[in-house]
Amino acid sequence: MLSVIDTRPHPPVPPVMNLAAHVLGRARAPDEKPALVILHSDRDETLTYARLQALVLGCARHLFTLGLAPGDRILMRLGNGPAFPIVFLGAIAAGLVPVPTSAALTVAEITRLAGLVGPRLIVAEPGIALPQGEIATIAPDLALWEAMPPLPPVAADPETEAYVIFTSGTSGRPAAVSHAHRAILARQPMHQGWEGLTPEDRLLHAGAMNWTYTLGTGLLDPWTVGATALIPAPGTPPAALPTLLARSAATIFAAAPGVFRQLLRAPIPALPRMRHALSAGEGLPPATRAAWEDATGTRVHEALGMTEISTYLSGSPARPALPGSVGYVQPGRHVALLGEDGQPVTRGAQGELAVATTDPGLMRGYLGAPAPQGPWFRTGDMAIMAADGAVTHLGRKDDLLNAGGFRVSPVEVEAAFEGLPGLLACAATEVEPARGTKIIALFYEAPCEIGDALLRQRAESALARWKQPRHYQHIPALPRTATGKVIRRALGPLYARPAT
Repeated sequence: MLSVIDTRPHPPVPPVMNLAAHVLGRARAPDEKPALVILHSDRDETLTYARLQALVLGCARHLFTLGLAPGDRILMRLGNGPAFPIVFLGAIAAGLVPVPTSAALTVAEITRLAGLVGPRLIVAEPGIALPQGEIATIAPDLALWEAMPPLPPVAADPETEAYVIFTSGTSGRPAAVSHAHRAILARQPMHQGWEGLTPEDRLLHAGAMNWTYTLGTGLLDPWTVGATALIPAPGTPPAALPTLLARSAATIFAAAPGVFRQLLRAPIPALPRMRHALSAGEGLPPATRAAWEDATGTRVHEALGMTEISTYLSGSPARPALPGSVGYVQPGRHVALLGEDGQPVTRGAQGELAVATTDPGLMRGYLGAPAPQGPWFRTGDMAIMAADGAVTHLGRKDDLLNAGGFRVSPVEVEAAFEGLPGLLACAATEVEPARGTKIIALFYEAPCEIGDALLRQRAESALARWKQPRHYQHIPALPRTATGKVIRRALGPLYARPAT
């Protein structure tokens, strides 16, 4: 049996649409129902559905009056507050193209990104770095937008550019990804194929709003179904999240694995409203999953995706993933595992995950590069598909290790050390102790160095000989992207040869 799952038809794409109108118009929510709640330590900042719509369409009107042309790009330099989604949806409603960026970027970093997208306008809050150069800049003004007459969303060809967002930069240089209005349609399979989302839910997402995971799962999806989005205020430490989860009566919690690990170091109060949790961004370690489930009595459902396509594999409340697997192909998707020859591999064999280019969620393309061609978009993620369709993620193609001629998944090596006392996080990669000789090395975070004998003992008990690291190195912190993903290729330069 081949590693191909075809659950089409894809969600239908109408002849004209507007992403913002789709999100705001499909919500089956009373006007006074909370749409967005920003959770501060001592108070809540709430936007109802009626006010959210007024602010978005008022913002669209204001942007329309500035003389921008359809398709002009707007660089967003905003923090984790209500202005962020208002500007994002307001720009799209007006036929403009928002470009969300991290508020933590430096002047040099945001100058380079601005050069890639060529914005005509910047919307910025005080204290956030701006790019060098002469670009018109305005501050968000919620009072003005609420007073403006609403602008009806501009209908567009579903292939038209709706927003541009940057990848997390695991290669060291983020790429600008252009998405069409149709991209919102591909989120429909996630509502039940991963999130288990209903209008009654209160979903708390712990990520920054500029991240596609937060923007989609934390904001757009709850509003599309008429649920309530809960977002911690900027600067909220992970240790404060358990209290916020209880106080806000959250029913679903979403975060990256690193946030789960940090949150679980604090006492977890009773969470009687919690139904389940969601994890994405990188693989969820089994020990972290078990710790959450022991502390809350609820399951974690994981998803795999990328900025270019969003999530397409997941477990869900209706179909939980098998232990060790990331889950199943979501309804409405067409996914395969391809070999080097571009053909689907048999089930049980390693292959590269690929998504059909007909998927409405697939990007228009990287800025400055051709649109994806051919029947498949190859993701760069390696995996194995079981007979029942469950997919086990092996890591990025470029990250796979070659130990003595065997291809080894760094994810499998790292999982062997989960739960080791004192070890906070680890990452496996190849290093070159001598020219022409490569070995597997394990870099790890811990309060203090762990003896090699203990590490080797753990490896010998869990891994075949050829998968065991030959070098262990304690470092202060693993190199990570802004969204918390480990940058394995940055570990090699940190390698310190043992003293002889």
